[in-house]
Amino acid sequence: VKKVDPEFKDRLYFINNIAEKSGIGTRAVWNNPVGGALQWNFFPQNAIIDTAGDIRWYMFANPIYDLRDMYKAGVMMGFKQNDDGLLTWGYGQRYVKYDIMGREVFNRLLPMRYNDYSHSMDDAQNGHYFLRVASSNYIRPDGKHVRTVRDVIAEVDEQGHVIDEWRLPDILDVYRSNVLKVLDQGAVCLNIDAAQAGKTLTAEELSAAEESNDFGDIVGTGAGRNWLHVNSVDYDPEDDSIIISSRHQSAIIKIGRDKKVKWILGSPEGWKGDFTKALLTPVDKNGQKIKCEGSKCEGDFDWTWTQHTAFKIDEKSKGDIIYVSAFDNGDARGMEQPALPDMKYSRAVVYKIDQKKKTVEQVWEFGKERGHELFSAVTSLVEYQPDHDSIVMYSATAGALYDLKTGAFASAPNPTIMEFRWGETTPAVEIQLKDCTGYQAWPFSVEKAFSQEIKPGK
Repeated sequence: VKKVDPEFKDRLYFINNIAEKSGIGTRAVWNNPVGGALQWNFFPQNAIIDTAGDIRWYMFANPIYDLRDMYKAGVMMGFKQNDDGLLTWGYGQRYVKYDIMGREVFNRLLPMRYNDYSHSMDDAQNGHYFLRVASSNYIRPDGKHVRTVRDVIAEVDEQGHVIDEWRLPDILDVYRSNVLKVLDQGAVCLNIDAAQAGKTLTAEELSAAEESNDFGDIVGTGAGRNWLHVNSVDYDPEDDSIIISSRHQSAIIKIGRDKKVKWILGSPEGWKGDFTKALLTPVDKNGQKIKCEGSKCEGDFDWTWTQHTAFKIDEKSKGDIIYVSAFDNGDARGMEQPALPDMKYSRAVVYKIDQKKKTVEQVWEFGKERGHELFSAVTSLVEYQPDHDSIVMYSATAGALYDLKTGAFASAPNPTIMEFRWGETTPAVEIQLKDCTGYQAWPFSVEKAFSQEIKPGK
């Protein structure tokens, strides 16, 4: 524990971490259709800590998790404490809801048309849930049947019935390859391969992959590959839309119920046709257009790069003026790899978006000043907290070293939790975890958890 200001002393933080990837439980692969991301299998490490650095709660996952069972394994991700105080999340082929004492509200298999949940499960005000999943049987334009990878949002009601879906291969450009060609192949989300560190894909390699029958959790264009990699979904009831974060397009995108793109927050390079009309224009605090060339802009403004957790800040937003927070991981910043790996940095960032004028202003950031120390190539979170009018930042894989011989972590990361009063760039809280791989962390409320009696099935 490096710093805790007095008014944050009572904080409890829910830590969603993961243990080593296990080959023990990976006994099945999807083969008809081909593809998918079933091989993701990391044992859960979920805990709640206080600001003294003590563990106050730990999840004993064994009753609902089994590495030997493809329908009870996967990566536990997307934890959220709902307004009723209960926890929702998903893993592998399931999505679930429990109270903090382990009492089950529901534990369901994904609807049959979907597979491979990961990253994000958002609860809506009407009791529906938005699940980041993939298609179990997508028919490509070339007639091939594939399981897709992290590119479908399914909306289900309280009983688990599918209400709607956003099939992103049908909505976005599956062949935009600008970001794919500059990604560091050594760290593609949780697929860590240090032997590929610093390497990028050529246009020829991407083209050859597209023409091949190689499908699955691999970087490439076209449905059936990891072309989009959505890592968060946030429902906006104001206009019945969803906001998604796409790591492999380095873009935050809002899409309506009509499946039309409302706006795109990201570098304009590579977007074509009607998508160019949805691109947000960077402006300064006076509303004046900022000069940008390619993927780089003048002044402090920057896009997000391979970002995670694009969340609308409801309490600060009004009408067409909304605020969006994100964790800008920073890989391929400026649509390029830097000369030296330690030049990379991650940051927390808040944008002010005028949805009518299609403009975006960067109103706050933190991380650039700390440099490579807080760089997280993958995972992480930034989220507004209304109870303290603050921003939480979890740099979840900072400080990781890699073994070039094995392609694995040579040392586990040392994730850092920070919390900032709104508008400040000096952390009010800074806590560093040692030797663990983080995904997300956020403040947990005991008061909300025990605020009401929960009846079975409700």
